[in-house]
Formats: sequence, structure tokens, C-alpha cells
Amino acid sequence: MGFFTAARQGRRDDAELGTGVWRRAHDRFRRGLDRYHQILEGVADDEVYNQLAGLANELVPLLERVRTVCVTAQASSPSEGLDIPGALTPVHRALSRAGNSLATTAEAAAMARLDGERWGLASAGLDNVKRRADLVEEDIAEAERELAARPNV
Repeated sequence: MGFFTAARQGRRDDAELGTGVWRRAHDRFRRGLDRYHQILEGVADDEVYNQLAGLANELVPLLERVRTVCVTAQASSPSEGLDIPGALTPVHRALSRAGNSLATTAEAAAMARLDGERWGLASAGLDNVKRRADLVEEDIAEAERELAARPNV
């Protein structure tokens, strides 16, 4: 991404996500997704790479869902600081869990990569990565449900 493109995206993010908790939740998820993709770069085993890349393809669309939740939350309960708007605490909690789940998914992918390279035990590690990736999706679905359950949203 070029300098001017990044600057434009930053201004768009400020306008849509604000600078508070919704922006932080979105950016944390994006960083977790970037980290997962960085782990893919070093995978030498083709089978492990293909399976981890398949999971990455399932994780990528989740960023747009997180963004939609965060944009909607910012529009209904703006945040410019560290205080979580009370009515949307469950939404923020679910988004935080999604970010944590994504971080542990990346961690599990790194371990699967190491296991595959050292011992040829990729399948056990890949099952763990898949379970953790499923938790990410469940956390986002919960954030979406919580947001939909709130009046005036």
C-alpha cells in the first residue's frame, strides 16, 4: 500500500470507525489477520501450506464483518476514547474475544507449521487451527447478534 493510499484509508477509517474502542477492535482484528498471513510465508511443507491457506481464505471475509459491526457501533454509540459505551459492552466483549481467538489461531498455525516441519505431524496441529478459526467466526457472529439485539442500532 502506497503512502497516499494509506493516508486516504486512515482518513476513511477515522470517519467510519472513529478513534476509540471500535477503531481499536477493528485494527486489532486486522493485525491478527496480518499475523496469520505472515506465518504462511514461511511454511515449507506444501500440504501444511495448502491447508493453512484454505483457512486463511475463510478468515479474510471475517474482517469485513468486523468492520461492519464496528462501523454500525460507532454510528450508534460513538467512541473517541477508551470508554466502552455501556449499551454495547457485550458487542465489544465479543469483538475482543474474536481478536483473541484470531491471535490464538495464528499461534496454532505457527505451531502446526513447526510440527509439520519437525515431525511430519501436521494433521493434529491443523485440526487445532481449524477449531480455533471456528471460534473466531462464532465470536463475530455473537457480536453481530448482540448488535442486532440493541435498540436504535
